[in-house]
Amino acid sequence: MAKKNTDKVVFHQIKVLDAGAKGVSVAKAPDGKVVFIPNVVPGDVVDVQTFKKRKAYYEGKAVHFHEFSEHRVTPICEHFGVCGGCKWQNMKYSQQLYYKQNEVLNHLQRIGKVELPEFEPILGSEKQFFYRNKMEFSFSNSRWLTEKEIESTEDLGNRNALGFHIPKMWDKILDINKCHLQEDPSNAIRNEVRAFANEHGLTFFNPRAHEGLLRTLMLRTASTGEIMVLIQFFENDKAKRELLLDHLYDKFPQITSLQYVINSKANDTLYDTDIKLYKGRDYILEEMEGLKFSINAKSFYQTNSDQAYELYKITRDFAGLTGNEIVYDLYTGTGTIAQFVSKKAKKVIGVESVPEAIKDAKLNAERNEITNCEFFVGDMKVVFNDDFIAQHGHPDVIITDPPRDGMHKDVIEQIMKIAPEKVVYVSCNSATQARDLALMDEKYKVTRVRPVDMFPQTHHVENVVLLERR
Repeated sequence: MAKKNTDKVVFHQIKVLDAGAKGVSVAKAPDGKVVFIPNVVPGDVVDVQTFKKRKAYYEGKAVHFHEFSEHRVTPICEHFGVCGGCKWQNMKYSQQLYYKQNEVLNHLQRIGKVELPEFEPILGSEKQFFYRNKMEFSFSNSRWLTEKEIESTEDLGNRNALGFHIPKMWDKILDINKCHLQEDPSNAIRNEVRAFANEHGLTFFNPRAHEGLLRTLMLRTASTGEIMVLIQFFENDKAKRELLLDHLYDKFPQITSLQYVINSKANDTLYDTDIKLYKGRDYILEEMEGLKFSINAKSFYQTNSDQAYELYKITRDFAGLTGNEIVYDLYTGTGTIAQFVSKKAKKVIGVESVPEAIKDAKLNAERNEITNCEFFVGDMKVVFNDDFIAQHGHPDVIITDPPRDGMHKDVIEQIMKIAPEKVVYVSCNSATQARDLALMDEKYKVTRVRPVDMFPQTHHVENVVLLERR
């Protein structure tokens, strides 16, 4: 492990050169080392106070601006710079798209080292704010304090917070007044929960002492107007729990699914908890091209519904289906892509490791009266074998949308072995995608590439690649 150098150095009039990984920008120090700086924009000229030194780089913060970049805009969120969620909110959207496309190109060239066609232009998001359909907030009885508050001699009063974790600080929560990521009534519901809890003495979670009633709040919305609210309670206090839940349901009649969970575990993940329905249904419905998808509290669904539709259209276009193909949808999740392409395919086989997701996929297919989709549970590297293919038919097209880690090498080997005509690879991490493309280069040529921006104001980007057999 590199030895920490606590000496602080100030570099004067450093020009920010590029947008780097994880939303921080990049400059060069006088000694030639890279400097990583948050909350600046390429083109800014700044003085940088370093706070970390490593063998090959520094980390620092801008303490004075000499020149502002032409690509800089004024952030609209009052929490920008502290929250850490929308790190590119100070950069013009056109430049965000430029850096995202450039990142995909760099990964595919530098890591993949495969022959590439001319990229199709990145597809920007029509909505640049209020685009997320899922938000998760945390309660804390000791909110994050600003430097001004710390230096103040005034009584800070109530320290309860409902908001986001400060980056790299698991026990510090920034109290959020207005977030620009999810449409109303998201802000109204969150602020009402906090106000009602404070008024009625409901205790907020203490992550160090592991005590307190209120732990997390999750809000899910759909384009159909349906709303899910789920509250995690650390303590099992029926009277206080129902006091809050009844108030919310009366105050916001548009809530169609009100749920809760008692979670006294060391972590706040939902996937191994018993979720209880309090009012309404235990799911909300999303709609796309007439197809309806039920989304429950544990479901994975693309968090930008409008842009998910565009992503799926690109995926279907890349697949070039005629109605005669057997399609395998690997890492199918709740089967949204599988059902979306099914009307242009002979048969679609979806595989996913999460049993609850496959249960949802089957219910959604039944709801949508789709009869040419079949869904199977299993670890991809285990279930996707010769016997499985012999049973369900040789695929003409494979669509794969793996998690951030990319595809397991055994899955890639099996794809190479059965060699379908086309593979459409959807990825949320172009670095692991590039690695996988290199492993497939012997039999497949990349013929189309199109990045898709699912998350404006952040550095994240999806990418769709079409591979055709050589």
